[in-house]
Amino acid sequence: MSPTERTLAHMRKAGCRAQVVEHWNAFAKRRIDLFGIVDVLALSPEGETIGVQATSLTNVSSRVNKIAESDALSALRRCGWKLLVHGWGKGADGKIRMREVDVS
Repeated sequence: MSPTERTLAHMRKAGCRAQVVEHWNAFAKRRIDLFGIVDVLALSPEGETIGVQATSLTNVSSRVNKIAESDALSALRRCGWKLLVHGWGKGADGKIRMREVDVS
């Protein structure tokens, strides 16, 4: 499974209504994230709007920096969005684990 697929499953298991919002641009041959920083959009049972950037464990810090530098960040914060980075990878025991960083 890709990090995006893992995040989608994780958010749905947590009771959120979640959807992938990145898309493939065939002309540019690259993925385009919503607002340049969101891979999965989720609506929590508590009424939160959550934007998640999904990545590998080794790329969490670069994604946190990418969000911090985004020109969309202040608008998303004003709108009350919760912004998370989910890093996925294998732990020392070989099991898949997730590191979550809240950058709201």
